[in-house]
Amino acid sequence: MKIGALTVSKADLSFEEALDWFAEAGCEAVEIGTGNYPGDAHCDPYELNESESKRQAFKEVIESRGLELSALSCHGNPIHPDGEIAQAHHETCRATMKLAGSLGIECVNNFSGLPGGGPNDRVPNWVVAPWPEDHLEALEYQWNEVAIPYWQQEAEYAAEMGIYICLEMHPNFLVYNPETLIKLREACEAHGDRICANFDPSHLFWQGIDPSAAIRWLQQHGEVIKHFHAKDSRVYPWNARVNGVLDTKHYGDEINRSWIFRTVGYGNDAEVWKQLISILRMCGYDGVLSIEHEDSLMSADEGFLKAVKFLQEVIISEMPGEMTWA
Repeated sequence: MKIGALTVSKADLSFEEALDWFAEAGCEAVEIGTGNYPGDAHCDPYELNESESKRQAFKEVIESRGLELSALSCHGNPIHPDGEIAQAHHETCRATMKLAGSLGIECVNNFSGLPGGGPNDRVPNWVVAPWPEDHLEALEYQWNEVAIPYWQQEAEYAAEMGIYICLEMHPNFLVYNPETLIKLREACEAHGDRICANFDPSHLFWQGIDPSAAIRWLQQHGEVIKHFHAKDSRVYPWNARVNGVLDTKHYGDEINRSWIFRTVGYGNDAEVWKQLISILRMCGYDGVLSIEHEDSLMSADEGFLKAVKFLQEVIISEMPGEMTWA
């Protein structure tokens, strides 16, 4: 396994300056945003798709610093009920998949997206309970009329490009847990193996999901996990015991929220992360642990550097070799 970084936290730096910073921090890989929610500060997929020489220069500037490119990230909502938003996000996702194919990169990270609750809605609608019955009707519309047809065609395109669509399980989108990820993967039928996971435990911890159990369950359905975000979250019981974990207060209102994102090791301790990384190894994942900094209690520099130091202590870097004792 290798320690990597989502470069969005250094969007204020030039591409070269950001790469230098992450290399000096101890990273071996980078994940780069190409637009939509992550922004495109370090990679414009439309520009690179037009020029082989620019694509080659893009790769060389990464490799010259001893880094590898683990993924391109275009997290967005290409099935948004606002057609203009959906189209813009879709076009960026397609451009990103095309670029990944040209660069020889397997992983394109994204969200599943979220439609409205019906054809006349103007905003996305996340259904979290089966009653009243009209919510289940909305869910059926979202899956059968919008999401499945859309992702079937995108999975086919991903197969043509030779890449994997790595969906991040994230509340407020249709795919938010292992069950919904596999539901979409299986619905894509012939090209369902192109729907995979960018596994981010931070969104699972606060939902009450054990990420280690989730990894084991997912891998029973094939080689599902293709990329991994090293990000943590912490549930604060003094608030969660009163109001639960479905919390719409601003992320900056830390003292009143039921949970917040933390840098790795500050949400869950080393024992939890050692177990999680061991389960990843058990289930065949030996890729990059890409740090995504979203800890509102720390500066981007401090949070990121603490994450690198923490992961260096718990990561499994070498292959196990022969069992001399058995």
